[in-house]
Amino acid sequence: MRQEERKTIQAAVLGAVLFLLIQIFRTPLSQIENQDVMLALYLIIGCCNIAFGFAIFAQGSLFFSDTLSKSRLYISALFLGVCTFDFLHTLSFVGIPAISSIIGPDQSLWLLTFSRLASAFGILFIFSKEDEPVSVRGKKKVLTVSLVVIALSLLVLVFSDVLTPGLQAYSWLGTVKHVVDMAVLFIYLLSVGMIVYPGRIEKSASMLIIIRALIFFALAQVFFMNLLSVGEMDNLFGMLSSGIAYYLMLTGVYRLTIEEPFHENQQAEARINYLAYHDDLTGLPNRRRLMQRVEEMMARSEKAKGHSGFSAVVIMNINHFKNINDSLGHYAGDLLLKLVSQRILNEVKTHEELFSMGADEFAFLMTERTGVESCLVRASKLLQLFEAPVQLESGEYHISLSLGMSIYPGDGNTAEQLIQNADTAVHNAKEQNVEIRRYIPSMQMKAKERLKLENDLRRALERNEFYLVYQPQVQLETEEIVGMEALLRWEHPKRGVVSPVEFIPIAEESGLIVPIGDWVLRTACQQNKEWQLAGYRHICVSVNLSMRQFLQPNLAGKIDALLQEIGLDPCYVDLEITESMTLDKETAFDQLNRLKRLGVFISIDDFGTGYSSLHYLKNMPIDRLKIDRSFVSEVMEDSNNAAIVSTITSMAHHLKLKVTAEGVENKDQLHFLRQQHCHEAQGYLFSKPVKAAEFEAAFLKPLLGLPVQM
Repeated sequence: MRQEERKTIQAAVLGAVLFLLIQIFRTPLSQIENQDVMLALYLIIGCCNIAFGFAIFAQGSLFFSDTLSKSRLYISALFLGVCTFDFLHTLSFVGIPAISSIIGPDQSLWLLTFSRLASAFGILFIFSKEDEPVSVRGKKKVLTVSLVVIALSLLVLVFSDVLTPGLQAYSWLGTVKHVVDMAVLFIYLLSVGMIVYPGRIEKSASMLIIIRALIFFALAQVFFMNLLSVGEMDNLFGMLSSGIAYYLMLTGVYRLTIEEPFHENQQAEARINYLAYHDDLTGLPNRRRLMQRVEEMMARSEKAKGHSGFSAVVIMNINHFKNINDSLGHYAGDLLLKLVSQRILNEVKTHEELFSMGADEFAFLMTERTGVESCLVRASKLLQLFEAPVQLESGEYHISLSLGMSIYPGDGNTAEQLIQNADTAVHNAKEQNVEIRRYIPSMQMKAKERLKLENDLRRALERNEFYLVYQPQVQLETEEIVGMEALLRWEHPKRGVVSPVEFIPIAEESGLIVPIGDWVLRTACQQNKEWQLAGYRHICVSVNLSMRQFLQPNLAGKIDALLQEIGLDPCYVDLEITESMTLDKETAFDQLNRLKRLGVFISIDDFGTGYSSLHYLKNMPIDRLKIDRSFVSEVMEDSNNAAIVSTITSMAHHLKLKVTAEGVENKDQLHFLRQQHCHEAQGYLFSKPVKAAEFEAAFLKPLLGLPVQM
């Protein structure tokens, strides 16, 4: 581009210097003039100009005619007329008998003027408009109009003596021609200005070439105007300058309307092809490319008759990516995907490739392995890459991957099968909460069952297949029932009771957890209000919120409307969230503050299993910590668990928070919790979760002095 800019500046300087030199040496030049030589050179240069003009017409209308644009078409039509006028002018000017007998000397000069005027106006009009495609039908129309205009112009000029006898005798006609010549020069310079302006926009190389052509057109016009006449030499230099302008215009138009669009199409096709086989976010090859590579690997293996070793497709899934994406936002999620892909990519070795499967999944292809064990060992090393935390803008985060593997030969006969089986294996690994699983055929059956379960889950709510059970929460100091946790159960019409461990993850992944969670909250609050109206002592009901529920912008408004509709005081509702919901501190604090303003209680469930910051915990508007059952269950056998429970309890006391221990199953655990001054507990020692009627009969007590309404 800079080279073309230098050439354009050099062309302007060269034109100005050439004109000045000719004016300086005009006397010597006039002395060496020879009429016959001048006419011969004029004819030769004129024919070259005509050839250039016709070439501009031909490349515009004949080449790639199925992809015409308005600029190409109009330039083609314009130079068809220009080269026609130049052709007749050249032949008549040098005195070719057949032409000069029809077109006289004055008419010949007017032909040249019309040619310059047409090119000046045409170039100004064409390059001041936005280019756009045109149909083949439009091409025929424009060329037809062009031919008609050319024919009419020639008829008027050639038969001007017949139409207006004695016109040439008028003295003002020369003045008119001089004014027209000046207008042509001005339009050429105006065209240069319009293309150059505004200067802050970078010009393409082709437009710079066209600017150089306009400079030489303007120089030619100065010579043709004979302002400082040195005889016929002026016309010769004018024709020579026109030839240079024609050549530059031919080159510039070719680049602008044919070469550049062709390269742009090539670049666009290359970009489309790249996007078809690569992930736009990470830049990694995508699933389509993986399919090709696995097919190539299988073909090589078959050709080598199994002597190429073992190959494996490993599908890698980021655990709890949805929580990070939902809590920290999509920008953080995208950044995490880039960092994960880069960390794995840095460790890729010979005969290994990394692919993006979209969302939070990656594929790792390894070929020419010595055996199954070699594949498993390499997969294990990939997991070790994430023992160090990932640095996001909001801090460091520990992430983990689940891996599913299918090995060739053995786990699939086609590329589609091999990839699908690895995908099935990774989902099985996530369900079983293990790091790596190799595909086995029974997984396919489980995957189908899971899909069927999701379909059934979608209809369970409308078919009233869900119900709630309640587990009492006991105050350890008085052994009174002070609350209850509402837990969801599903009575499947064919499967019977489906464990929450099976259907809750499916509900979360599919988004069904939001309407199901709304139903749980409404049902639990409605049941609590009914017990209050029946005359039982008022206690608090705890309800778990899912991540999707918690992140709803209108959650506080929905809960407020619900409680007002039911007529339940917010102080009898305890909303339980998990630590992972507070990853995005600002969003979490804002949501928690809005909920607290309603008057509800807020607890952090499964405390100790996440990555809560004590600094943020101190400032959170929460009322209670619930110690996860995994710590309580082994508190008597594992000193580490005992230390964790003791630490959490002590910390909660200092923060003036209540502490509830989950999963209490024996008196030894109860005794230990009392020693640690734990406030409340729940677990099978007191009761398993029971249906509403059983809970009412076993645990609810009437208010003092009020009979229970039956």
